[in-house]
Amino acid sequence: MTETLWYTRCPVPTASGLAHSLGWLGESAAGNGLSFGVLQDAGPELAVRHFDHGLPGLVREGGNVPALAARAAGAPTRLIGLTWIDEAQAIVVGPDSTVSTAPELAGLRVGIPAWAQDQARSFPRAMALHGFANALRLGGLTLADVQVTEVAVEPNPQVRTESQQRGRSLTWGVEQLLDGTVDAIYVKGARAQEVAREHGLRIAVDLDATETRRLRVNNGTPRPITVHQELLDTRPEAVIGFLAQSLRAADWAAGDRDAAAAVLQRETLSGPEGVTAAYGADFHLGLHPSLSDERVELLGVQQQFLYTHGFLATDFDLESWIAREPLEQARALVASGRAAA
Repeated sequence: MTETLWYTRCPVPTASGLAHSLGWLGESAAGNGLSFGVLQDAGPELAVRHFDHGLPGLVREGGNVPALAARAAGAPTRLIGLTWIDEAQAIVVGPDSTVSTAPELAGLRVGIPAWAQDQARSFPRAMALHGFANALRLGGLTLADVQVTEVAVEPNPQVRTESQQRGRSLTWGVEQLLDGTVDAIYVKGARAQEVAREHGLRIAVDLDATETRRLRVNNGTPRPITVHQELLDTRPEAVIGFLAQSLRAADWAAGDRDAAAAVLQRETLSGPEGVTAAYGADFHLGLHPSLSDERVELLGVQQQFLYTHGFLATDFDLESWIAREPLEQARALVASGRAAA
């Protein structure tokens, strides 16, 4: 029987991250007779579970590449929610480059992170490939129209505490772009925006300028909330409580942008300008998890891209992965006012 509710997330805006920062996740776990732990604060023997989801008491809200790769590799997980935050995604070029449109990417050397030690940890490569594929599609091009140039990447990335993450660039290929090894790289998120500005990099293609959501699908869009099957089977009330506190936090954020922004600056490891530049002025209004048909369909787009490009060990039925009841019950709990008890 699981005695600890474990939580892990990435340094991005999430309702669960807000709920954790507010102390609500720990309170909910305690109310259900469980202790509460965060993988980012655990030792390396547990931190690795951020990628393979092999910890029975784990709830994970993070990038979809590791989540989908773990499921494809046989991890007994269920999908219990999806969030969508339009974090800035762009193809950037060096300070002296004249490239400023998608068609002009043709023939360029594009920096793509190398494979890591396994498929789940190769999320930097997956992000860059899909980011470039989407940008090229805007110009009527494909990946066959550019020169893929691999750049070094950490082969065994680990989840880190906030202090360990601080100052660590989440952008790959900046050095190679500046020294002329590559002509363009993919960047996303608040810290990447700051890194780009620090080095005078120019945006060649702004992927968030397109109104077509399919062209913004990537590791963080949509972002899945997954749970180990054992926790869902043995302590469903803890899973429902986790989701209820996330919904409460999303409501709280919608009503207090400044307070939410202060928390998200810590979560995203960036300053106030980085948060606004990366996630927009209204980021606080769209943090609620759902399992809408649109979000599930867009996750399916990502799943097929990853499978096609070798990031998934096997294909699998997406709908059978979804457990809809916990989120439905969490919504009812919040509506009744009992979630705050």
